[in-house]
Amino acid sequence: MNDNMQELELKRKIDMNGSTEKQEIYPIHTKGFPEYLDIHYNTNLEPLKIPEYGRMIQQMVDYLKTVDDREKRNHLAREIIRLMGLKNKHLRDVPDMEHKLWDHLFVMADFDLDVDAPYPKPVPEALHAKPPRLPYPQKGYKYRYYGQIIYELIRAAVEMDDPEKREALIMIIANHMKKNYIKWNRESVDDAIIFRHLYELSGGKIDLKPGTDELLKKEQLIYQKRKKSHHKNRRNNRR
Repeated sequence: MNDNMQELELKRKIDMNGSTEKQEIYPIHTKGFPEYLDIHYNTNLEPLKIPEYGRMIQQMVDYLKTVDDREKRNHLAREIIRLMGLKNKHLRDVPDMEHKLWDHLFVMADFDLDVDAPYPKPVPEALHAKPPRLPYPQKGYKYRYYGQIIYELIRAAVEMDDPEKREALIMIIANHMKKNYIKWNRESVDDAIIFRHLYELSGGKIDLKPGTDELLKKEQLIYQKRKKSHHKNRRNNRR
């Protein structure tokens, strides 16, 4: 076997509990004899409880659980909280930042940590509890492409007393309906269709006429980004 090229070897490392685990040893060639580096891969280690804090903080928490002296354990817990705050500076703007850090500390300790925390100790059930289901409207609208806000604006316009504000709101609603219709249909739409839909959705209380009322054009409702012309650049490159 060549002295400069050592084959891959395996060694058994006996831990404190007496168990054994295989670890790979890779040769590192130096000027003298080859040395060996014990490489630990994250895939072979236990998953992190909160990856944002990193494995170093997790190892500190694991060590904290082994400290018997309560006073020393409380002191180390406060130091870990300080390091957690430095590692995630964006939490400074979060309300109750320190409370969240202490909760994270207990989570990383699997809720098995006896320290004098300034906040109540969280329980695992609260961590895994499902949030309440959000209410979802089950109303079936005929013209869904107009959106829920259009139906609410139509009801507000029908109940409005000021005739000047009511007329202005109706025109805003009609133009917005036309804009949403064009987005859904991808083509231009006749104002008479929008007026008919508005009349139907308002229960006949809003009646616009194509001859007297006019909506905005498609070009005014839908913004179209202009394409940049490269003709000038080509002419400059020829010089």
